Amino acid sequence: MNRIDRLFGITTLLQTKKHVPAEQIAERFGISVRTVYRDIKALGEQGIPISFEPNRGYFLVQGYFLPPVSFTPEEANALVLLEAIAGVLADTSIRAHSATALHKVKAVLRAPAKDRLEQFTSRIELHVPEYAPGPADYLAPLQSAIASRHIVELAYCDKSGVASQRRVEPIGLAFYNFAWHLVGWCHLRQDYRDFRLTRMQQLTATTSPFTQPQHITLTEYIARLHRPQAV
Repeated sequence: MNRIDRLFGITTLLQTKKHVPAEQIAERFGISVRTVYRDIKALGEQGIPISFEPNRGYFLVQGYFLPPVSFTPEEANALVLLEAIAGVLADTSIRAHSATALHKVKAVLRAPAKDRLEQFTSRIELHVPEYAPGPADYLAPLQSAIASRHIVELAYCDKSGVASQRRVEPIGLAFYNFAWHLVGWCHLRQDYRDFRLTRMQQLTATTSPFTQPQHITLTEYIARLHRPQAV
C-alpha cells in the first residue's frame, strides 16, 4: 500500500471509530508507531482536524467527515461490465481487486440502485474460448513495476522453446492475439522486447530503478511494429 492510500485509509478508520490508539493504526496498516506519528502530522498539515486524547487515542474533530463517493447508475453499470471483462481476460491477481472495487461501489449506492445493479450483474456473460490466461498471476505485480519504474527479472521461454533469464524495464502491458504481453527494455538484448505472459516461467519484482532515464511509450512501440510478435 502506498502512502497516499494509507493516509486515506487512516482518515477513513478515524471516521468509523470514536478513538483509535496509535498502536491499533500501526497494526492495521503494517507500519511502525513512529510512522503513524508522521502520517498523523501529514494529515494535520493537509487540514484534516485530528486530535488526541490520552489513554484513548486519536480522533477526528466533531463535524469533519469525508464526503462519500457517488456513482450514477450508468457509471455503476460500466464498472460491472469492466469486472465481467476482468473476470475473463485478467488473472486472479486482478480479479480480486476488481471485485473489491465493485463492493465499494455497491456500498455507496441506495437500495433501489443496488437492486438494479444486481439484476444487471446476473445478465452479463463473456465467453472467450480462444483465450487462456495461464496459471501465473503476474498482471498485478507487473502493473506495480510499471508504475514504480522498477526492474523485473524473468525466467522466460520463447516461442522456439529456448529458455533464458532476463532483466527488463517494463514500459507497458498490451493485450492482442488473445494474450497479455509485457513490453520493456531488455538488458540482455539491449533493445525493446515483447514478452508473452504465458511464456514466463517465473517473475521476480525487484526494487532496482530503471537504468534508462527515458523510454519510448507503449503506443510508440506498438506503432513501429506492423504485427507485433512475442519473442
